[in-house]
Amino acid sequence: MTQPNFFTTREGKRLRYQIFDAAPGPNPRGICVLLHGQTEFIEKYVEVIGELRARGFAVATMDFPGQGGSYRLLPNPLKAHIAAFSEYDTALRQFMDTIVKPLAAKPPVALAHSMGGHILLRALHARPELFSCAVLSAPMLRALTRGYPRWIARLACFLHAVFGAKNKWVWGMDQRDPFLVTFDNQLVTSDRARFERTLAFLREHPAMRLAGPTWGWLEAAYRSMGRMMRPGYARAITTPVLICAAGKDRIVDVQAEREFVKWLPKGELLDMPDAEHEILMENDAIRARFWQAFDAFVAKYA
Repeated sequence: MTQPNFFTTREGKRLRYQIFDAAPGPNPRGICVLLHGQTEFIEKYVEVIGELRARGFAVATMDFPGQGGSYRLLPNPLKAHIAAFSEYDTALRQFMDTIVKPLAAKPPVALAHSMGGHILLRALHARPELFSCAVLSAPMLRALTRGYPRWIARLACFLHAVFGAKNKWVWGMDQRDPFLVTFDNQLVTSDRARFERTLAFLREHPAMRLAGPTWGWLEAAYRSMGRMMRPGYARAITTPVLICAAGKDRIVDVQAEREFVKWLPKGELLDMPDAEHEILMENDAIRARFWQAFDAFVAKYA
């Protein structure tokens, strides 16, 4: 991989990004903007970037605020934190306007995973002209609460945020340090080799890793998810969107994705019943079905 670059926000903070040219070939297809999930970083997607480049796309990708090689928000760099999701909006807007737009005359394609899919939907709602079409892998629309009743989890988050614990770990999330998580107790993929590849990179670059979220991050996420799951929100998104739902997802609620896509004016659903949350890091058979659907959808709209 080439070396990442940085651009500076209007507040003087550094965001890390990278541009990859399309593989040599007769049919260049423009830009694909690749947006990662929570705790993720550019290098985790090296295989996906290669597959996009082989399809004729140049790839533009960035590390969101608070993760990867971009600026962190708390003194403890392992805490995944954000004050409000508008900070992600601002970062993506600056990335698109200052880095991506000068690269091509036509709107790019978007591919986004989990939290990246959520942030992308916020962008599509605010600026429908930004992308020609979007493919979302397990977008974060409603979080699973792992055994707690949903109302109790929501109340606990609200109370922690209100009473001064915004910067503290959500219960047990300090144990999500990648160095403490093994393949046998992780929740995101059935593919051991791809899981171990990411872990090996983090062992060589420990400053890139994140553990779990703070109460502040979770409160901001709940507020944004609540707004997004009102039917009128999806109906206002006019960009063609393909949602790929992981049937074995243990991170986000797959039923929310099935509901949301029905409200989209140009929404399509790919149900993947045997996939865990990280579809793009899954086994070869699952990934092959994903890429087949991606190719057909993009050919129709891009």
